[in-house]
Amino acid sequence: MDTPSLLESARQLGIDRVGVCGVEPFEDVRLDLEERKASGRSDRLGFTFTDPDRSTDVRRSFPWAERLIVGASAYVPEAGDPGPGSPGSGRIARFSTQDHYEPLRSALSTLAQRLRDLGHSAEVMVDDNRLVDRAAAIRAGIGWWGKNTMVLTNRLGPWILLGSIVTSAALDPTEPDNRSCGTCSACLPACPTGALIAPGVLDARRCIAALLQQRGSLPLELRDSIADRIYGCDDCLDACPPGHRLLERSIDRRGREDIEALLSLTDAQLDARFDRFYIPGRKMRFLRRNLLVALGNSGDESAINTLAHYAHGSDPLLVDHAIWALGRIGGSAARDVLESLEVSMLDADGAGSLQSALTKLDAPIGK
Repeated sequence: MDTPSLLESARQLGIDRVGVCGVEPFEDVRLDLEERKASGRSDRLGFTFTDPDRSTDVRRSFPWAERLIVGASAYVPEAGDPGPGSPGSGRIARFSTQDHYEPLRSALSTLAQRLRDLGHSAEVMVDDNRLVDRAAAIRAGIGWWGKNTMVLTNRLGPWILLGSIVTSAALDPTEPDNRSCGTCSACLPACPTGALIAPGVLDARRCIAALLQQRGSLPLELRDSIADRIYGCDDCLDACPPGHRLLERSIDRRGREDIEALLSLTDAQLDARFDRFYIPGRKMRFLRRNLLVALGNSGDESAINTLAHYAHGSDPLLVDHAIWALGRIGGSAARDVLESLEVSMLDADGAGSLQSALTKLDAPIGK
């Protein structure tokens, strides 16, 4: 199989963009990962940050590798549009409204088997921490580095998922895409927390999408900005002009969930419903934490009873975030719940949140 016939096969399988590149180490990317770790900007991100030497040198995992075949598939407009939603609804980023990786994974698996049938070694890597797939996509000519740190493509913008095949087949590489964002910086001011601190530079300590996948408490100073998000954030993608054409076709309402209904589910039910989400250790307390913050930001006073249940619970993490949410909603019913809590039964975070919430409720209107 030569490169032109491989590209045609990939297109017939439904892959929107495909390219081929060499497997030389991505040295510049390794240095960037190391610098981000050293500066703290990677925060608690693992994945390709866990072992930069491995994730930027595919031959560490596959010594026989000769080429990477990189595929990209658009998940918009199929992913729809969450729209403004109603009070008490939570928003899921478009890439997670379903397992949008599945068609790409299936197509790459079929292509890899064809290579094996021809006598080549071939392994599929999709959402795999052994490869910085964005770096491979750039080298293979799928698109260019966007100022929002995403791979951007002509006509599809940032609305793509990436996957690769590592193979022993010595295919001819495809040409790189030499385009760039030029003078456009629409993504930078679009970030609700200022996590894009410079073109192409992300501070994960402020990135909502990263924070909602982390363990522990959500930063107090960023909880308001999380708004109704319960998983992921699309703001810098929404702002990207090359992707607007696909957004205009995203007319189906998808990506909205009833927060109180989700909070009433058991851990097993939540786990099964959102098995496509990355949740640390598959501990549903971290997803419940996100839900409580979004519920507080909704301002929906009908949610007081649900928040009261969590505020009187036994999990300190959820108690803390429920207390914060009650203070965020405010009103006499929220005050009654807060004043019913025993400070001696709270940990330091919960006690601090309680004092802050009560102080906020005592503040004059407009403060």
